[in-house]
Amino acid sequence: MVTWTLGVDDPALDLAQGGGKAVNLGRMTRSGLPVPEGFVLTTAAYRRAVSGGGLQERIEAALAEGELGTQSNPSDPHDVGDPARAEAAARSIRAAFRATPVPEEVAEAVRAAYERLGCGPVAVRSSATAEDLPELSFAGQQDTYLGIVGEQALLAAVRDCWSSLWTARAIVYRRRNLVPDDAAALAVVVQRLVPADVSGVLFTANPLTGHRGEMVIDATFGLGEALVSGQVEPDHYVADAATGRVTSRTLGAKSVATLADATGAVTTENRQAATAFALTDEQVATLVALGRRVQAEYAAPQDIEWAFHHGSVHLLQTRDITSLYPVPQGASPESVWLSFGAVQGMLTPITPLGRDGIRTIISGGAAIFGRTVDPSTNPYLGEAGERLWVRLDRALRNPVGRRGLPVFLGFVDPSAGAIATALLDEPGLAPSPRRAVLPTLGHVARLARLAIPRTVAALARPTRARDRFDAAIVGLVAQARAREAAAATEPDPVRRLAARGRALRVGLSGAFPAVLPGAAPLVVPSVVMLRVISELTDPTPEGHGVSPVVMEVTRGIPRNPTTEMDLALWEVAEAISADPESVAAFRTLIPAELAARQLSGRLPAPAQAALGRFLAAYGMRGVGEIDLGRPRWRDDPADLMHTLQSYLDLPAAAAPPAVFRRGEQAAQAAVGRLVTRAAGMPRGHLRARVVRFLASRVRALAGGREQPKFAVVQLMGVAREGLLASGADLVELGALDQPQDVFFLRLGEITDLAESDLAGLRGIVAE
Repeated sequence: MVTWTLGVDDPALDLAQGGGKAVNLGRMTRSGLPVPEGFVLTTAAYRRAVSGGGLQERIEAALAEGELGTQSNPSDPHDVGDPARAEAAARSIRAAFRATPVPEEVAEAVRAAYERLGCGPVAVRSSATAEDLPELSFAGQQDTYLGIVGEQALLAAVRDCWSSLWTARAIVYRRRNLVPDDAAALAVVVQRLVPADVSGVLFTANPLTGHRGEMVIDATFGLGEALVSGQVEPDHYVADAATGRVTSRTLGAKSVATLADATGAVTTENRQAATAFALTDEQVATLVALGRRVQAEYAAPQDIEWAFHHGSVHLLQTRDITSLYPVPQGASPESVWLSFGAVQGMLTPITPLGRDGIRTIISGGAAIFGRTVDPSTNPYLGEAGERLWVRLDRALRNPVGRRGLPVFLGFVDPSAGAIATALLDEPGLAPSPRRAVLPTLGHVARLARLAIPRTVAALARPTRARDRFDAAIVGLVAQARAREAAAATEPDPVRRLAARGRALRVGLSGAFPAVLPGAAPLVVPSVVMLRVISELTDPTPEGHGVSPVVMEVTRGIPRNPTTEMDLALWEVAEAISADPESVAAFRTLIPAELAARQLSGRLPAPAQAALGRFLAAYGMRGVGEIDLGRPRWRDDPADLMHTLQSYLDLPAAAAPPAVFRRGEQAAQAAVGRLVTRAAGMPRGHLRARVVRFLASRVRALAGGREQPKFAVVQLMGVAREGLLASGADLVELGALDQPQDVFFLRLGEITDLAESDLAGLRGIVAE
């Protein structure tokens, strides 16, 4: 038996029968939310009207006449042809609906349901089967009719709703999203009209900033149609999502109001600019509480339409906010997350294996404090938008972390440090009780026991400290190569890849425990000493900070891996300049062609040899190198070729060696000025000696700042070579399309790989 109508709260109501809007209303009603009473005219009624009154033939004829079945660009499946023809087809189809009576059996069901509702003023809204879905949003493309009174007016509104499935906008949207016309159908929602005193929209997360701890409300007097259609400038409120407290409000002109009287008559008035806000603080708090209930029901931030009438709030509609940047799974509204990639200057997505590699490195650092942290469940790391995020709010609530974290972040990335400092004033980030400091002090004490003796030794004999640190990194990389070599001896290609995955996990988890105890005595004292020099020579009112002249001391720092790499690349350029054939190649070929020839060994011999030496030392580096899945220079040296081409045209004064020498000279001059300035201050002789000593130690130690990352990149380079070799094995086995697809697997999928898993790898990579 065909069901023409269902109550909004009927459990049988589903997407196929009621469309997205009706299903949402039914879900909210059954959850106890304040939804106006109503019923749904199902899609079966629409299909009966289309098939029984000759409408289907008229629809097909109008589409055919507009040539909407063809495309102007057949190679593009999303091409929609001429929009003007869609407009013409829409006018013809909608006229056909208005001229066709509602089938009697459907009309009788509508009359009966309307009578059960009380026959008063109603709102009639269309509800499409493809509306308000996560992957498609047809919101606003179908029609709404307010203040409908009487059976004849109701049936006319039903026909108009049905025909709104065939507006030009809806037709074009379906074609662009490859939704067949015959797959779409329309239900109609009929609800008691709420003659709103105030209405508007509520976003349970700030749609502009993405802040999940804020709710945003736009409100106007009367019905919300003027607001939704953009005819009115509403009041704008921002409220705390937890408490409902208003944190900011902006008065809107509200010069247009759509009003409904007791009979259902709807009028639109032009008014003078408003001088009063539409909502009280209590009403804002009521809406925020409602928003929390709705968001909890849907487990996602919501865009909610609401109305107040005689002090009671009514929920008219809700849908997911689809424009928000995603947050890590399970993130609470009061949590704060820092983009790991942004700090690294890497704004693009990170490959799955790359994310697991970074997780393993960071989580492995817990061993320094005597702890073990599972990288896959580390509470301080999250993933969203194919990127990695570091959780900060727990540290910002900790009394020790509040003091140290903004300073540390400012050293790593000045903008991140400034944001962290500003967050200290957030009510939701108030410091935790003093007793929370005790575990933190324990970790700090453990680190201090490791670092202080090494720091004293580094200050006393800086060159020896750097030598030991560099030797430790060489040993760390050698161990990684030994593990890779052992994994490569596994005869079975599937087990060989699993062994390489395990070797990667061991190498990366041990990176920080091996590197940081040696790096901290070099890097941290350098930062502290710069501040002390600044205080001794030019005290600031705040008692902290580094003056510009002191920063000059850090120019031309020796034993900096990046500087050494630039100088090595300049040696390649000099080798090319000394060979006419190499010069001719680099002046006539594009970087991509030069890269292809280098990879195949077809560059002129001097250039090939010089680049070979450079890539042997630095070929594991590249753009976005902290992502294990990103190509390295040894994979694609096109960027290097572009740089080398520019080096050939550099004047001698702009060459890296000359720039480095000028930096050294500027640093020496800065030290001299600072020593002279200190000598002219109270206790000048002692000040001058201290400044000269500290400056010498900064220059001897600060070059180690970039060494930890260079060590990690070397470890990744070793692992990447082996993984690509295993990727090639899987291509031969028919499990992957290309070797680099291995980086779209997760580390656990690699370490636990079995032959039975091979058939599913392509699907994992594609996803």
